[in-house]
Amino acid sequence: MKTFIIKTAILGMATLFLASGCKKFLDQEVPGRLDEKEFYKTDADANLAIVGTYDIMQSDYYKGGWNSMLMLKIMPSDESNAGGANGGDQPGYQELDKYSATSQNDKVSVVWQKCYIAVYRANKIINKVSPESDIRKRIIAEAKFLRAYNYFELVSMWGDVPLVTDEIDPNQYSSVGRTPKAAVYEKIESDLKEAIAVLPLKSAYSKADRFRAAKGTAQALLGKVYLYQKKWADAAAQFDLVINSGQYQLAESVGDAFSRAGEFGKESLFEISYTSTAAYDYGNFPWGDTPESNIHVQLWGPRSDAGYKKATADSLVGGWGMNLAKRKLFDAYVNAGDVVRRKQIIMSREELIAGGGEFPATGVYDFDGCFQRKYGSYISQSASTPNAVIEVNYGTNWRFIRYADVVLMAAEANFRAGAESKGLGFLNLLRSKRNMSQLSGLGGDALFKAIVLERQLELAFEGFRWLDLVRWDLAQQELGPLGFVKGKHELLPIPYNDVITAHLAQNPGYN
Repeated sequence: MKTFIIKTAILGMATLFLASGCKKFLDQEVPGRLDEKEFYKTDADANLAIVGTYDIMQSDYYKGGWNSMLMLKIMPSDESNAGGANGGDQPGYQELDKYSATSQNDKVSVVWQKCYIAVYRANKIINKVSPESDIRKRIIAEAKFLRAYNYFELVSMWGDVPLVTDEIDPNQYSSVGRTPKAAVYEKIESDLKEAIAVLPLKSAYSKADRFRAAKGTAQALLGKVYLYQKKWADAAAQFDLVINSGQYQLAESVGDAFSRAGEFGKESLFEISYTSTAAYDYGNFPWGDTPESNIHVQLWGPRSDAGYKKATADSLVGGWGMNLAKRKLFDAYVNAGDVVRRKQIIMSREELIAGGGEFPATGVYDFDGCFQRKYGSYISQSASTPNAVIEVNYGTNWRFIRYADVVLMAAEANFRAGAESKGLGFLNLLRSKRNMSQLSGLGGDALFKAIVLERQLELAFEGFRWLDLVRWDLAQQELGPLGFVKGKHELLPIPYNDVITAHLAQNPGYN
């Protein structure tokens, strides 16, 4: 998608439950406007529409506000602290980190909205594009995948959610209600099965189309959907299809998978892409709109104005000091003897100083002695164009589904289904690529604990830890000391505006 980003590909709605207003203004004719009835007719129309659907998922700095889906999922975990300049810096993220978020949390609200914008745009394609060509058939399948993906995000973080597959008259918003989770999952499964039947293999896409969902992308998500519902055998079968497809391989290291060269590489099943080619400076950066670069990478870099100085041989430059890694995670690598991954994913202040860098030991808000490096603010990930400002030009892609996760989910699904030796084999497959010793003779609880640890170490900062702990019923154990309350923090609050406007019931424990 880096070569084909369109900010506004579809006319229409800002969010599912946006109240209608300014009627007289909106009823006026707009000169040159293409009526929707004339759109969705050609292959080119369909392509514009599907790019617009992918594009809203890229909009983590949406209309001048920070609202990363990834950050939303990381903050309730035990991987990092929100950080920032002080206790009032991006309070929405800080509330999620401290388990004090309410229904009026701005990050929760905007991410929910963006999911429903993606659903709305996918619905338009599914309902209005006629499958009269192979291109349009594939685009409809992509739309079904994207609708399923966004509904999976919604149902896994909010539980019962409104299930909408067509347009709704604004007068009917308050009667939609929340659909039971089981029914939402049923629709997700249906969409993914229909998408799988049509989507091509990853290898069939050109370089310019690498951002698109492939058959393996949808199979991996379907396996994950089954896993979250404890349909172990069904999950294992889907992961087998991905693993045996020959389309994906483990990268040589985590560092390789997350390098610039690793984007859309052999581990990649689904990425949300950004570009550094806009070559922004502080004068032309679209602070009030949605940039093409990944500004959250700068947000996550070690805080420059606190005195960060990079290690001599390192390329991790300073940022704005949020998403600060916890010492607990660093210690997990140390206790596991996992040296290689630790150095690629997390760095302690002591290591920074030993390498010739600097950072104060005290006085930095929320700093627990460590920095994350997986999505690091590396010079190589930003623009090299003269006059481009490094801080606002990171082109780093979010890796939303990668092969290492599929292998670990396959290990878990097979273990749960009773095929412990096969599950152990998948676990060792990943460990062999990560310079970790092979495990033998493990079964039962010992094997499960090994899978839990491997997911923690391999997938840190990818947005899975909180949801993993919740579905394993380990959240209270691991997150309780941080403020997690069982019976409440398994889910996020339903946004206040939708409780009021759409009369949606609130999740337990929130107001």
